[in-house]
Amino acid sequence: MAPDPEQPTHSLVAKEGNSSSEIRSPREPLLIGVHASESYSISAAIIPFLFPALGGFLFGYDIGATSSATISIESPTLSGISWYDLSSVQIGLVTSGSLYGALIGSVLAFNAADFLGRRRELLAAAFVYLVGALVTAFAPNFPILVLGRFIFGTGIGLAMHAAPMYIAETAPTPIRGQLISLKEFFIVLGILTGYGIGSLLVETVAGWRYMFGVSSPVAVIMGLGMWWLPASPRWLLLRAIQGKGDTQNLKDIAIRSLCQLRGQAIHDSAPQQVDEILEELAYVGEEKEVTLGEMFQGKCLRALWIGAGLVLFQQITGQPSVLYYAASILRSAGFSGASDATRVSIILGFFKLIMTGVAVVVVDRLGRRPLLLGGVSGMVISLFLLGSYYIFLDNAAVVAVVGLLLYVGCYQISFGPIGWLMIAEIFPLRLRGRGLSIAVLVNFGANALVTFAFSPLKELLGAGILFYIFCLIAVVSLVFIYLVIPETKGLTLEEIEAKCL
Repeated sequence: MAPDPEQPTHSLVAKEGNSSSEIRSPREPLLIGVHASESYSISAAIIPFLFPALGGFLFGYDIGATSSATISIESPTLSGISWYDLSSVQIGLVTSGSLYGALIGSVLAFNAADFLGRRRELLAAAFVYLVGALVTAFAPNFPILVLGRFIFGTGIGLAMHAAPMYIAETAPTPIRGQLISLKEFFIVLGILTGYGIGSLLVETVAGWRYMFGVSSPVAVIMGLGMWWLPASPRWLLLRAIQGKGDTQNLKDIAIRSLCQLRGQAIHDSAPQQVDEILEELAYVGEEKEVTLGEMFQGKCLRALWIGAGLVLFQQITGQPSVLYYAASILRSAGFSGASDATRVSIILGFFKLIMTGVAVVVVDRLGRRPLLLGGVSGMVISLFLLGSYYIFLDNAAVVAVVGLLLYVGCYQISFGPIGWLMIAEIFPLRLRGRGLSIAVLVNFGANALVTFAFSPLKELLGAGILFYIFCLIAVVSLVFIYLVIPETKGLTLEEIEAKCL
C-alpha cells in the first residue's frame, strides 16, 4: 500500500524507558464495551504539543510586539523610513491588520482541516506566518507593510483553528485539558516575549523591522516540527469510516501515528485503541459526513451554541478594555514605574503567565465548570470594583488595583484557557473542522468589534458606566456557563459527543 501523504516517512519515536515517564490511566467504560487502560509516555505525549503550541506563541508575540513596533514606526529619528508620518487610521491598520487577517484565516479554515488534515493545516499556518513576518520586516512602503500584517494574521487564523484540534485529538485523555490549556500559556508567554523584545529594540534604528522579523525563525521551527509529527489518528480514522481512502491502510497509518504520539508505553495496545475509537465513531454516527444544514440542527447546533457562546463571552466581558486602563490605574496608585506602559505591560504579562500556569495545573483535577464558574464570578466582582472606582471611589486607588489584578487573574484561570479548551473538545469529529472555524471566526470578530467600539463608548458613557456594562455581561455569561456548559473532564472526545451533546 502507498503511504498516506499526511503521514511523514520518518521512523517511529525511539524506545522510552519504563520509569516514571510511563503512565497507565484507567478509562471510563467504553460506550459499547470496556476500555483498555490508556497508556502513554509523558515525554512522547508532550513533544507533539510543543510545535502546534508555537502557533499560539506567535499569535501572542504579535500582540506583545506590535505596541512597541508602532512607536518605532512613528519615530522620525528611529523609524529608518521616510514615510513615518502616519495618520491614526494608518496606525490602526498596522495595529489591527493581523486581527483582520485572522478573520480571513478563520474563513479559509472552514473546510481546510477536514480536507487537508490538522497537521497539513498547521504546516500551511507556519508557512503563512513565515511569509507574513518577512514581508512585514522588509516592507519598502506602507501598503506592503499592511499586506504583511494581513498575511501574518491569516497564519494566526489558521493556527488558532488547527492547533486546538490537533492537540485535542492526539493528547491522552487524562492530560488533554492540561495540554490544550498550555496553548494559552504559550500565547501569554508570546505576549510577554513580545513586550520584552519590543522594549529592547524600541530605541534601535528600524527596530520595528527586527520586532516583526523575529517571528520568522519561530515559524520555521514550527513548520519543521509539524513536518516531523504524524497525522491526527482520529482524522485518519474519520476518513476511513467515511470511505475516503483504503480502510485498512488508514488504520495501519493511525496505529503508527498513535505509537509515535504515545511512545513505547503504549506497547502492543495501539491496534486495540484504534479499534475502540473506530467502534465509538460508528456508535455516535460519525460515518455520515455533516452537511451545512445539519450543522444547525440537533447535537451539532448544541455544540455550536456551547463553543461559539463561550468564545463570544470570552471577548465581550471587557478584557482589552481593562488592560487599556492598566497604566493609569497603577500610576494613580503611586507606582513610579507605572508611567512607562511597557513596564506595566511586562508586570501584568508575568502575572497573567503565573495565573495561566495555575489553570494548567488544576484543569484536569478540578474540571472545566468549576474553573469557569469561579473565575467568571471573580471577574464580576472585579468589574464592579473598577466601575465603582471610576464613579464613586476615585480617591481609593487600591480598589482599582485590586480590581485590575483580580480581573486579570480570574480571566486567566477561566475564559483565557478554558474557552480554547472547550471548543477543541465539544465539537463532534465530523463537525470539528467547520465548527471550530465558526467559533474562531466569532472569537476574532467579537474581538474586532470590542476593539473598534471601545473608544467611542468610553467617550459617550464614561469608563465607570462601561465597566458596569461589562459587569452585567459577565453576570449573563455566568448564567450561560451554569445552564449550558457541560463538564468534560475525564471523558474521551467520543464520550463527550455521546454524553454531553
